[in-house]
Amino acid sequence: MASERTTQTQTVQQAATNSDRKAPWADLQVAIPNDRDHASLVALVECALVELTHEAVGAVFVSRQVGRSTQTQYVAVDDVGEQFQKRHFDDRLGWHETSVPRRTVRDELITHLTRSTTTPAQQSGEGAASEPDTFTVKPVRDLQTQ
Repeated sequence: MASERTTQTQTVQQAATNSDRKAPWADLQVAIPNDRDHASLVALVECALVELTHEAVGAVFVSRQVGRSTQTQYVAVDDVGEQFQKRHFDDRLGWHETSVPRRTVRDELITHLTRSTTTPAQQSGEGAASEPDTFTVKPVRDLQTQ
């Protein structure tokens, strides 16, 4: 009985402590290009996928090029995290939505995050975009859809 009360007290204290901290997904963000190694970026993507499955959050990748910007959002649509809604916005073409499997989301995010520091715009001599590309995890309520 005493051990039961101790366990309950510890659980309540942990819940109170956790509510004061940042959400576990709050630090899942990175600028691209970056100096992280491949294994670190894969781990970041895996953590993001877990959070997307268990929390009301979405992964957002924003790409900025000279005169153009795109945004891709991924939101889990089932409880097991095997299907995701992919929302892609291109400032020239607007919004497009599709359903994609987890493996596709994982592969696309890893590809985006492991890009080299040289962008196609820099290679063609157009110069760099004013801001780096970014990856972040945000609450679903904060995602833009229009």
